[in-house]
Amino acid sequence: MAVSALRRTAGAAGAQIVGVGAYRPVGAVESALIAERFGRTGEWVRERTGIESRRVAAGGETTTAMAVAAGRRAVDHSGLDPAGVELVIVATCSAEAPLPGLAAAVACQVGAGGAAAYDLNAACAGFCYALGVAADAIRAGSARVVLVVGTERMTSLVDPADLGTSIIFGDGAGAAVLTAADEPGVGPVVWGSDGSAADLIHIPDGGLMHMAGQAVFRWATTEIHPIAVQACERAGVRPADLAAIIPHQANLRIVKAIAAKLGAPDAVVAADVVEAGNTSAASIPMAMDRLLAEGAVAPGGLALLIGFGAGLTYAAQVVRMPARVPVLA
Repeated sequence: MAVSALRRTAGAAGAQIVGVGAYRPVGAVESALIAERFGRTGEWVRERTGIESRRVAAGGETTTAMAVAAGRRAVDHSGLDPAGVELVIVATCSAEAPLPGLAAAVACQVGAGGAAAYDLNAACAGFCYALGVAADAIRAGSARVVLVVGTERMTSLVDPADLGTSIIFGDGAGAAVLTAADEPGVGPVVWGSDGSAADLIHIPDGGLMHMAGQAVFRWATTEIHPIAVQACERAGVRPADLAAIIPHQANLRIVKAIAAKLGAPDAVVAADVVEAGNTSAASIPMAMDRLLAEGAVAPGGLALLIGFGAGLTYAAQVVRMPARVPVLA
């Protein structure tokens, strides 16, 4: 008997970002207040991290609730019907519980009930990982509209007695809507990991976060720049063509060090970390939302996204910013 060939699904030529959104918790904690616990000053924290304040979620501002709020704003910004979203990917390392994942609840609550949905944990590189997977799903024909959310309640993972992490991390969520496009609006992802150094950022069983800050700083400022250059090369653009550089908002010193090596003097460098702190997988979409809403980057401009963090994981891609301007919430 002849074996029938499986039918091939027709995909799209490319994927594009058509909407972004963010959720920033109402509560904010100034660096001076945290520094006081350790006999330091706000200026001491700012010199080392560039962080002036960070958003801290209240009781009802769960990882899921923040993801839903950011997701709704991204869908609203896109102008699309949420019922048309076919896939929801939630990047997080701070879910309220290991089971179930957040994505199915997020899909339901944003109005995309029935969409395929799953969580992805690549820590601070999670949004770039999820964006790359979403773009590939669209090109392969597995989905035509995808909602990608980065959401974190990092303060729930931090030991309040630990200076190194207490002054860094904050809470929040950011999201992007991707659709099929005739031309690529999301460049090829350059990604990888270095598991030999996974213990530099980890949470021991039943414990809270441990981070070897100096070692992470050295890794980020020496190893990530070549990844960013490679992402530009694979997208067929020069660093000088970039309108924005949006690294993971680890701290301002790392952000500036990476940007300074790229040779993109006219590009705006995202600095959402100053007011939001390090929000892990949420930091890049939150920064994208702020840059667009404040008019720092023109709609349609090219932006380099660079995620890196625990694992050690990293990912980068060049994207074209959405053509519409969101309202900063």
